[in-house]
Amino acid sequence: MSTSPIEREQKLNEIRNEAERRGLVTGRGLAPAGAPIPRASEQTGYYGVPLLKEPQWRWEIPLYFFVGGVAGSASVIGAMADWIGDDYELAKHARWLALGGVGVSSALLIADLGRPSRFLNMLRVIKLQSPMSVGAWTLSAFGSFAAASAFAKAVQEKWDWLPVRVVANLSQLGAAAFGLPFHNYTGVLIGATVIPAWNKNIRTLPIHFGASGVQAACSVLELLGHDDSRALNLLAMMSASWETYEGVHLETRAERELRPLKRGTSGWITRAGGVLSGPLPLALRLMSAVTSGETSRKTRRMASWAGVAGSLLTRYGWMMAGKASARDWRLPLEIRDENAEAPQPWPELVPEGSRAEKLG
Repeated sequence: MSTSPIEREQKLNEIRNEAERRGLVTGRGLAPAGAPIPRASEQTGYYGVPLLKEPQWRWEIPLYFFVGGVAGSASVIGAMADWIGDDYELAKHARWLALGGVGVSSALLIADLGRPSRFLNMLRVIKLQSPMSVGAWTLSAFGSFAAASAFAKAVQEKWDWLPVRVVANLSQLGAAAFGLPFHNYTGVLIGATVIPAWNKNIRTLPIHFGASGVQAACSVLELLGHDDSRALNLLAMMSASWETYEGVHLETRAERELRPLKRGTSGWITRAGGVLSGPLPLALRLMSAVTSGETSRKTRRMASWAGVAGSLLTRYGWMMAGKASARDWRLPLEIRDENAEAPQPWPELVPEGSRAEKLG
C-alpha cells in the first residue's frame, strides 16, 4: 500500500519516540508497495538472502586443485627417488609429470581468471597474510624450478658437465622445496575463509589435500609403469591410511557446519571421494602385498585408478560443499531447529539499567 510523505514522516516519528522511551523498536517499519524485499524473520533468514557470498569458482578450480596436488607431490617424489632411492627412471618420469602438471595448472587458473594479465597482476606484490597471493608466487616459483630441473636433467643425460650437473641439482632442490607447499596450499586457501564447511576444517584441510595429492601422484606414476616400486606402494598406503582416518573423523563429528559434506549431491560426492581415496585403495594395496604375480599387479593398478578418482572427486566434493554451505543462511544466524514454526526471541538489544530504559 502506498503512503504519502506526511504519513511516512509520522511513522518515522513514532519509531523515534518508541526508541527514546523503550530503547527497543517493536513496531513494523514501512513496506513500500511492490517492494521485492519481504519481511525478515528467523524462518526466512535475512530477507531470504544468504548472508555469505557463494564461491564464484567454476569447474576449472577443483581440477586445478587436483592437478596441482599431483604436480607438487610428483616433484618431491622425483627428488627423493633421485637422491635416496637411486631410481633414475622413476625420478625422470616424476619430473616430467611435475612439469606437465604445472603447465595444466597454470592454464586452468588463467582460464578461471579470464585473462592472463589478471594472473600477472597477482604477482605485482606479495602478501604473506593472503593464501591466494602466496599461492600465486608459489606456483610461479615451482613452475620455474620444475622446468629448469626437467630440461637440465635431460641435457645431463647427453652432456654430464659440471655446470649442467650443478644447475640440475639446484633446480631439482628448488622444485622439491616449492612443490611441498604447492601440493597442499589449496587446503589452506579454502580453509582461510568464512564459509562454515571450509573454515570448520581449517586445521585438517591442508593435510587432507596433501595426502590426497601424494596418493594421486603415486597412483599416476604406477599407471605410467612403475607398479613394481615398493616405495610408491608404501607411500600410497600411508596416504590412504590418513584419508581413511580423515573420513572417519568427518563422519563421527556432529557439527552443523559439516552438513553439506554429508547431505545432498555434495555429500554423496565427498563420501565417494573419501571411499575411493581411503579404505578401498588401502584394502587393495594390502591385498596386492600378500599376493604375487599378475594378480598382485592387477590389484595394485585397481588401487591406483581408485586413488586417482578419489582424489579428483574429493576436490569437487569440497567445492560443492562450500557452495552449499554459503547458501545455508541458518548457519550464520545460528538457528537450531529448521522446522520450528514459532520464531525464537531475539536477545535484548539494550542491557538492563541502560539510559534508554531509564528514560521510559
